[in-house]
Amino acid sequence: MLILSGVLATVAIAVTTAFGPRWGVAAPLLLVLIGIGVSALPGVPPIEVDPELVLAGVLPPLLYSSAVSMPAMNFRREFNAISGLAVLLVLVSSLLLGAVFAWIFPDLGFAWGVALGAILSPTDAVAVTIARRVGISYRLTTILEGESLLNDATALVVLRTAVAAAALTFSFWQAVGQFLWSVLVAVVVGGLISALVVRLRARIPDVTASTLISFTVPFLAAVPAGLLHGSGLVAAVVAGIVTGRSGPRHLPADQRLSDGNNWRTVELFLEGAIFLLMGLQVSALVADASVGPTGLPLVALLAFLAVVVLLAVRAAYVLPLIGLLRFDAHRARHSQSGLRDAVQAIAERNADAVTRSLGRRPRGGTAADRRSGRRISESRWHRLGRRSRLMLNDIDYVLRHPLSWRDGVVMVVAGMRGAVTVAAAQTLPESTAHRSDLILLAFITALLSLLLQGGVLVPLVRWVRPSTPDVDEQRRQRAALEADLTEVTVPQGEGEDELQHRLALIHVRRDRLLDLQDEGVYDATVLEQTLTSLDTAEVGLRLRHHNRAER
Repeated sequence: MLILSGVLATVAIAVTTAFGPRWGVAAPLLLVLIGIGVSALPGVPPIEVDPELVLAGVLPPLLYSSAVSMPAMNFRREFNAISGLAVLLVLVSSLLLGAVFAWIFPDLGFAWGVALGAILSPTDAVAVTIARRVGISYRLTTILEGESLLNDATALVVLRTAVAAAALTFSFWQAVGQFLWSVLVAVVVGGLISALVVRLRARIPDVTASTLISFTVPFLAAVPAGLLHGSGLVAAVVAGIVTGRSGPRHLPADQRLSDGNNWRTVELFLEGAIFLLMGLQVSALVADASVGPTGLPLVALLAFLAVVVLLAVRAAYVLPLIGLLRFDAHRARHSQSGLRDAVQAIAERNADAVTRSLGRRPRGGTAADRRSGRRISESRWHRLGRRSRLMLNDIDYVLRHPLSWRDGVVMVVAGMRGAVTVAAAQTLPESTAHRSDLILLAFITALLSLLLQGGVLVPLVRWVRPSTPDVDEQRRQRAALEADLTEVTVPQGEGEDELQHRLALIHVRRDRLLDLQDEGVYDATVLEQTLTSLDTAEVGLRLRHHNRAER
């Protein structure tokens, strides 16, 4: 029966993914409704999902996969906005919701109200996939995904702090220390594990074995981080960012293509499974709640109130944030010309200084010392030039992708809750007063958030018309990038056959593309598409050579 259930679930995920867009309904919403419908069928037993299955088994690979595909350059550029949404907004939302719940239920107390607020405050990384598929701009997608990848650490620290405060063991500085330690451990462990595994996989010639090892990376990062009292989820995110940045320079083309195809399948299945399981838990959560069927309307009303409060707080934070980002863009536009001239002048002066240092005959010192001095001068000029170009490209990025109040409206509505909210609620201590009712409240809040916000997102985007990917700009950048890469050539060596020459040409052009990526010259989507084309061309050449050799 278990095998049959798994097969049916997989078919449901595939069908909703394929046909949901044709029906005008996002696949995750269909899966939640299917789960609710199945749980209400006669003879279907209540289904309870261990929260650790979601928090420790499903989320790390999903967050890792999303982080791998997120351009590190864009993440850096939007980090101020992302960190504010992931930390400050979660904290404010938790406190305000705590005050609302404590006012409505005086017996609950402020501390437990904040604990419930911390459970409801973070947006769900899986739910953000609904927003990703409605055609919003890449910049807005980066901010939403970055927020959802990092806000769980803040929410879990606030949750632990509120539970401790309810037990009269609260310390503000201890809470701050826990948060900083949680993030520090996650960054160190996630970055170290990912760097080691990437270099290990680079030495493995078998593509299948290498891809199989990649499936362990999120757990290799999350588990040790959790044992060291860090955030396992943030560790998985850091591991994904490091892999996405260092993988193209270390992993061969066939491994990268294999990773992309296999991880997309894993991500599709896990995303679908988590929404389906969310719907299947309805019967069990209602049965465990002490309010009974007659109290469900009251719980639903409270959940609706929580959604309204969350949206109001988010709007009060996001809309001024959009104004601040627009002001930064306005200031960058006015300073761009002067900065470009100043940076060019600095680069030229430093280039002249390097030229003079190379032509000057040093007094004393060994030849090695003189060569070392020249290398240091060249290195300093190179670093200055790279930083200068990076600054200008950051300004160009902001000006190419402006954000308006229309984007702010979409950003507010796109902040949905999901299955993580239910899993986090189920981690409340067994001694928590009205624990089963709080879990049911969290579930209905997440359900309403998904159905209401996710249901109106597509028509809202059509009505508000936020920023969308500029097709003409992408076409222009793609042509400019191709011209830039065409200038990179490799002289054909004596005795070198055509295959070796073409592979060498692909390698040097890939290196040039990655250098341009580090400088932020072109949009991440254009770079990613071109990198995939180069990888595909290399794999095709090697495959044709292998087939000819076998003949």
